[in-house]
Amino acid sequence: MKRNILSPSLLLAAAAAGLAACNNTGDAISFAHQGDTLTVAHMAAQTKYVILPIQEDRPEAQVMLGDVPMDVRLAVDKVDYTVPFPLRGGADSLVVRGLAANALAWQEMALADTFDVTNRETFRPLYHHTPSYGWMNDANGLVYKDGEYHLYFQYNPYGSVWGNMHWGHSVSRDLVHWQHLPAAIERDTMGHIFSGSCVVDHEGSAGFGKDRIVAFYTSHISTTPGHQRQQQCMAYSTDNGRTFTKYEGNPIVTPFDGLENFRDPKVFWYAPEKKWVMIVSADKNMRFYESRDLKQWTYLSEWGEGYGPQPNQFECPDFVQLPVDGDESKQKWVMIVNINPGFAYGGSGTMYFTGDFDGKRFTPDTAPEVTKWLDWGKDHYATVCYSNTPGRTIAMPWMSNWQYANLTPSKGQFRSANALPRELKLFTGRDGGLYLSAAPVDELAKLRGKATEIGAFALGEKKVEKVSENGAFELVFTLTPAAKGRSGVEILNDKGEKTLVYFDAENQRVVMDRTEAGISDFADKTEPHHLETEASRKQTVERTLNYKNDFALATYAPVEAFAEAHEMRIFVDRSSVELFVDGGRVAMTNLVFPTNPYSQLRFFSDGEAKVEKAVAYTLNVSSK
Repeated sequence: MKRNILSPSLLLAAAAAGLAACNNTGDAISFAHQGDTLTVAHMAAQTKYVILPIQEDRPEAQVMLGDVPMDVRLAVDKVDYTVPFPLRGGADSLVVRGLAANALAWQEMALADTFDVTNRETFRPLYHHTPSYGWMNDANGLVYKDGEYHLYFQYNPYGSVWGNMHWGHSVSRDLVHWQHLPAAIERDTMGHIFSGSCVVDHEGSAGFGKDRIVAFYTSHISTTPGHQRQQQCMAYSTDNGRTFTKYEGNPIVTPFDGLENFRDPKVFWYAPEKKWVMIVSADKNMRFYESRDLKQWTYLSEWGEGYGPQPNQFECPDFVQLPVDGDESKQKWVMIVNINPGFAYGGSGTMYFTGDFDGKRFTPDTAPEVTKWLDWGKDHYATVCYSNTPGRTIAMPWMSNWQYANLTPSKGQFRSANALPRELKLFTGRDGGLYLSAAPVDELAKLRGKATEIGAFALGEKKVEKVSENGAFELVFTLTPAAKGRSGVEILNDKGEKTLVYFDAENQRVVMDRTEAGISDFADKTEPHHLETEASRKQTVERTLNYKNDFALATYAPVEAFAEAHEMRIFVDRSSVELFVDGGRVAMTNLVFPTNPYSQLRFFSDGEAKVEKAVAYTLNVSSK
């Protein structure tokens, strides 16, 4: 399935037949302009990249090398940053459509064999995973094999806003230190490579060989204006997940009713019936399919209509079986559902449902109106779990919110990060209901460096200065909250910008307040993406106007046994604060943008409260 576009050879011929203008950047690149609609760039020397100048507030032009156009916001009158465009196969020309002949980009393009990814970003995290450059959103295809944790992710290598969806790729042996690798699955003629999952096909049921990593993803393409087609596809790797070959029989699953929102396949092995099961987000439902060979899929059932807050849009499902309270003889299934919109504090969030699965249908334990949030912060979305990790269920969230994901401060090198990996466990609450805890993985303790012993004290006011020089630290303490008012800690910098974490006695809840955290108000200057509908463009304007209210707020979560002592663990990085209470029984993840790194702590209380075992750890990280 190919888009209706001219091949590069035809475009080159057209340009040669009737040039409107020709200019060059020195002797390295020359440009043949055919009006303002088509330009052919000729490279005088073979290099690895052509360096493209980007202006984020300009409309997208199309850059082509082969049959797949990439949407790039090329500079018109100023350069915000640059990105590398690979010249594969010794290519000596490429085609650009939709950029005026007098645009600044033609003067600023350059050839190079390297691209500098040295960190120049004030808010780039120091120990959270980020792409080395470009845009990132959902984690995809999380899989563990041969000692490596593979993290694939929605990736735009040609800008720091959403577009050109590829599967970016990083690997780690400890979930803490990450190595960036080339994109593993690239946008193609079937469309953008949207979210999905990976499995290890131990027995070779797909026919690609034993122990192959097999990926499942959504191909997304715009059809008529305001409409789209989404289909499920597969690819397999013969080099341990570094590269993938797309299955020649794609697509493998299409919606039987023409549904347009049909994406994010999650595939897992269902041992009782020795079969594979796929879950696909189908608008406001999840659809189940089964297969013996990973290629031929049969529809099973549908679940979800009316569940959770309304209105909502289901995305990025995951489905895991966990022991209850650590008892392997008592197992429950957990359906993780990422929704956008519908979150408690606006925008996108992650909810879950516990229940039973008979190999065909999911039966939840709770009524449709009962919503349980996996994380109570504003910036926890597209959370999915690693496959092939026996004995552990490890989740990896994207750390942002679709209300403002494209707007967060960036100099253009990168935008978006993953929240810390968490281990999920099922526990029984005091009300008898089942809940998920999300605790930071044990491996994160490897980062701990110098410890500042804060100690134990009756809580009045205690200020500890300079627990960190670089804005990256971990704070651990036990807090018995006051019976009235607020009691907690301020995390602040030398400018007085601060994030508050405290217990609210009146409402028996734990709160994270970022209203004075730093930068909280900035406008959207980008042109709408060409895939957006008129309705989504209107929504973009509305969310820009409401941005400060969407961001500068406090999030909170109810707390069981409020008056008892609670174990607190807080991770601070240059642009985030993550809170875990009582081993992750409450988790709360929020972005923050302090103009100087947070370095100080101030404990406070309105009543009698007690702090014990308080320690702040510097974290052994290096600038990326």
